[in-house]
This record gives sequence, structure tokens and C-alpha cells, in this order.
Amino acid sequence: MENEFDNEKTYTFFRFEDLRIYQKALDYINWVYEATKLFPEQENNDLVPRFNNASRNIALNIAEGSARNKSQFVYYLKMAKSSVRECLVYTTISHNLNYITDIMTDESRNYLIEMTKMIGALISSLQRNNYNKTSSNNSINEEKVEANSY
Repeated sequence: MENEFDNEKTYTFFRFEDLRIYQKALDYINWVYEATKLFPEQENNDLVPRFNNASRNIALNIAEGSARNKSQFVYYLKMAKSSVRECLVYTTISHNLNYITDIMTDESRNYLIEMTKMIGALISSLQRNNYNKTSSNNSINEEKVEANSY
């Protein structure tokens, strides 16, 4: 029996999977895992798991926050931004220890800059939509009060 979605656009049950920032975060996780394979064995208990974990936390916070209300989603997106900054620190440490090349450092920084901008834009969009919804509700309530006061 053929799946009813085979000939249609990919059906996503979990809506966060459709977010470009989530997909970018997954790409970055892959980049970090490949980069940390080059690290010396002595880092397998310290820098490697910390860098890998920080990269995963970007995607995990996006996924977890997407199931919450808008204000909580914004909170989780801010946590994802914190993980981006954490990855920047690990990138700098890795570069300073000569574990990654200048080119790899630039690649990591470019991912992190792009994700920071994408997360910021998503936060702004959520806050703007929340503000517009609140403003609309306040206007409607003000109109009801004015109508009732006559």
C-alpha cells in the first residue's frame, strides 16, 4: 500500500522541523561533529563533548520551545542564542589550540552569525505578532468599554 503523502510535499507532524533555523542548527551539529573528530584524543572527555552538546542545544531549544506558548518559545529561542554564543567560545578555544584551521573557524563563525540573525528575526516576529494580537484585543476591549459607557 502506498503512503498517501508519497506524491505530496513532505508532511511534517512536528512543525519545528519546517523552521529554517532548526534545519540550519542540524547542519551546524553535523559540522561540529565532523570538526571534533579531528581533535586530539585527550579532548574526548572535555572539549569535544562540551562543543557537541552546545551545538545540539541550539536545535533542542528550538524544538522544545516550539511546543510552548509564544512567550515561552521566545525564552527557549533566547536559550538557543546562548548556546550559539557558547559554540563561539568553543570555536575560539579550538582555533587557539590549533585543533581547527582558519577556514574551519570562519565556517563555524559564519554558521553562528547566520543562526544568531535567524533566531533574532524569529524572536522579533513572535514578539511583533504577540504585540499586534495584544494591541488588537486591547482596541476591541476599549471599543466595548466606550460602547457600554454611552
